[in-house]
Amino acid sequence: MPKEYRTIQEVAGPLMLVKSVENVKYDELGEIELSDGETRRCKVLEIDGSNALVQLFEPSTGINLSDSKVRFLGRSMELGVSEDMLGRVFDGLGRTIDNGPEILPDERKDINGLAMNPAARAYPSEFIQTGVSAIDGLNTLVRGQKLPIFSASGLPHAKLAAQIARQAKVVGTDEPFAVVFAAMGITFEEANFFTQSFRETGAIDRTVLFINLANDPAVERISTPRMALTAAEYLAFEKDMHVLVILTDITNYADALREVSAARKEVPGRRGYPGYMYTDLASIYERAGRQRGKKGSITMIPILTMPEDDITHPIPDLTGYITEGQIILSRELYRKGVTPPIDVLPSLSRLKDKGIGEGKTREDHAATMNQLFAAYARGKDAKELMVILGEAALSDIDLIYAKFADEFEEKYISQGYDSDRTIQETLDIGWDLLRILPRSELKRINDKMLDQYYDKK
Repeated sequence: MPKEYRTIQEVAGPLMLVKSVENVKYDELGEIELSDGETRRCKVLEIDGSNALVQLFEPSTGINLSDSKVRFLGRSMELGVSEDMLGRVFDGLGRTIDNGPEILPDERKDINGLAMNPAARAYPSEFIQTGVSAIDGLNTLVRGQKLPIFSASGLPHAKLAAQIARQAKVVGTDEPFAVVFAAMGITFEEANFFTQSFRETGAIDRTVLFINLANDPAVERISTPRMALTAAEYLAFEKDMHVLVILTDITNYADALREVSAARKEVPGRRGYPGYMYTDLASIYERAGRQRGKKGSITMIPILTMPEDDITHPIPDLTGYITEGQIILSRELYRKGVTPPIDVLPSLSRLKDKGIGEGKTREDHAATMNQLFAAYARGKDAKELMVILGEAALSDIDLIYAKFADEFEEKYISQGYDSDRTIQETLDIGWDLLRILPRSELKRINDKMLDQYYDKK
């Protein structure tokens, strides 16, 4: 039986100081028993000699210092894992919230898993089809990759996240594929949208959902992505599944980190975020990847809203350092009605070259991707010139490129949130667009490929 302490010294907001404790460790879970028998959970944030600073998971209202007692449980936060988690909805502390039966766990795992050892990593190289042309065709997602989506306030990243979660698959194999979806600090309306979206399409059957609402405690928000990754590691490395982890919204997570840091009176870093935010984000992102000798894999798509649309803000800035590229959503495209509004030119997938080509997607993928990028960039330049100088000032070829840019946004990028395109469809749409340009302009594609695809009507 854990030792009980009646030495609560003070309670300040979500923090509580307990004096004269013995053998209590950092991150250990505790229970506070109130005078009426109600129990509330907490965890140790700091140990200073025999003093323990703990953070409550529930409100501190009604805690009487003299009548309440604290027990420390001798373990950190754990998640009970089992294959029965698929199709279920949990809160940020791993408790079921879908009115279904409790999960009978195969084992209990500490949620503070370690980042993957670089020496044990296998290089990501297999293509994952998301059904979204702007990602599959131009910024390809590779199994084991960390590819964040940089969004901004008011942009439809939730719809894109749900679309990727519903549609993502490993093509050409029957290997088991699962999605672990963790939502942090979202509204009840958004939570409802995600669960309904997955249920209606049947995608819920292969999905584990962790939902932390905006009115839940900040400390629960910090545990949510770790719960999700613990479930993903179990499915990937013990059940040989390929797991796609989608985390939304990392900005809410970082804000919770700042809130807890401020409550602990730590010295703030950039914009008030704690100085260890880089390390903290890395401890989440680096749990994704492929391991040598293991069949399963964890691919991660963290989604974050850039405060004030600022890509140099600490959250997108640090995320960009740790991950392998970024998909950027554009307010300008959103205003034009392009769905999803993915801005392909500043977007980047650093591993795309490893996941495309013959035997993975199609032999013309790399060449058409480069040509589409180049043509779209020139088309956008031509359109900017047209705004400044007028249409009459443009050469005939610039007018063709301007037309190409409009068609590219309308037919290639804009596909709606219910359209699931195969990689073959995406590549064929690319060729249809390239036929707008004269063959002599396609300098990034060899003649053999042009003979095979360009001349084929």
